Amino acid sequence: MFDVGASELLMIVIVAVVVIGPKDMPMALRTAGRWIGKMRKMSNHFRSGIDAMVREAELEEMERKWREQNVAIMKASPQLPSMDSTVNPTADDMQPPLASVSEHAPEEAVEPQVEPAAEPKAEPKQAELHLPPPPP
Repeated sequence: MFDVGASELLMIVIVAVVVIGPKDMPMALRTAGRWIGKMRKMSNHFRSGIDAMVREAELEEMERKWREQNVAIMKASPQLPSMDSTVNPTADDMQPPLASVSEHAPEEAVEPQVEPAAEPKAEPKQAELHLPPPPP
């Protein structure tokens, strides 16, 4: 951005020592450092605000496109038939018939089938989520 070479930097240091003096130089450098830090914070805050606005605008545009595509798909796809109990049986109708005890020999015992316990799902790791790195 600013092209400051070694000779220009040396000239600035010499003028600063002559004008400010070697006694007050550390305090002047601390003050200049604080100002530079404040300017960097303000520019980073401004940049992050602009980036957030751009992301929101892109997100709204994507949502609008998805909504339009959803409407187009819904218009193009045939309507589903009505949910009639004769066509689609209920959950009770879909159960397998239970074997009666009289069908089995006395030695055989009818044991109810037990479903295995559901294993708890492990939380996905951040590497599996494929998140972008945080902004600097």
